[in-house]
Amino acid sequence: MPLYLQLEARLRHMIDSGQLRRGDVIPAERELASMTGVSRVTVRKAMGKLVQDGLVIQKTGAGTFVSGRFSQPLSELSGFSQDMRARGFTPGSHWLDRQHAMAGPDEAMALGVAPGTRITRLKRIRTADDEPMAIETAIVTARDLPDPSMVQDSLYAAFRARGLVAVRALQRLRAGLATQQEAQWLHLKPHAAILRIERRAFLADGRVLDVTYSTYRGDMYDFVVELTASSTTLS
Repeated sequence: MPLYLQLEARLRHMIDSGQLRRGDVIPAERELASMTGVSRVTVRKAMGKLVQDGLVIQKTGAGTFVSGRFSQPLSELSGFSQDMRARGFTPGSHWLDRQHAMAGPDEAMALGVAPGTRITRLKRIRTADDEPMAIETAIVTARDLPDPSMVQDSLYAAFRARGLVAVRALQRLRAGLATQQEAQWLHLKPHAAILRIERRAFLADGRVLDVTYSTYRGDMYDFVVELTASSTTLS
């Protein structure tokens, strides 16, 4: 791998893991070259790649700063709280709704249950170090989550306490524009770019454990998927 890509990967890992956090200053080009033992041209190319991907911001006369974007791999099944803690952030929630209800037709179809089945609805603003990152609405059968107050920060921690473990999930992503209410909750300008994600998690026996609808800030998140070639020749 070229040296500039090695350096870019090292810096990207430091940002994703929380070693470098939003607003932190990246050392100057000359200093970074001295620290890593590579040329300034190599440093410049690595930083250019990070700027292009939105992970750092270069301000004339002020320096280079971590922008605070997150790269979230789509190949890993993890919850928001787990992901934020792994990056060195403190996850939190502002609850908007946490109650029992009867499943409507769409909810029943998503969960694979009969309409009118008792479910638990959980709607909240997810935060990292008290900064809003996403709006999340989860639906679960009351059988699997009989008491909504069991969920504090992590829904999956509440599941594990009941011996329920998701083994796989399906996700659907689409781009969108924030509504006025979404923009207010996420501290965005009206009609700012957002990512809408629907995730359906399954237990080992194939039963749906939860369906979660999330709205992520487009200025803070990149979702990354790794692709591998099949045994046939690519054309």
